[in-house]
Amino acid sequence: MEDKGFDVGEYVDLMALLLDLQLRDEYRDGVVANFERIKAIAQVVNEFPLPEEIEAAPTFEP
Repeated sequence: MEDKGFDVGEYVDLMALLLDLQLRDEYRDGVVANFERIKAIAQVVNEFPLPEEIEAAPTFEP
């Protein structure tokens, strides 16, 4: 999955608006930086190859 054109700053602004979250200007840069880190970690996880025979478990049982 490519992330062409994905703007993390715009995403943060839109999600704050959607959630009616009053994100102060002094915190916005930190929130964007954290979402950039989350995006990088998620990309590594999503790029990990899984064999075709793997099936999702219907329920989680610890």
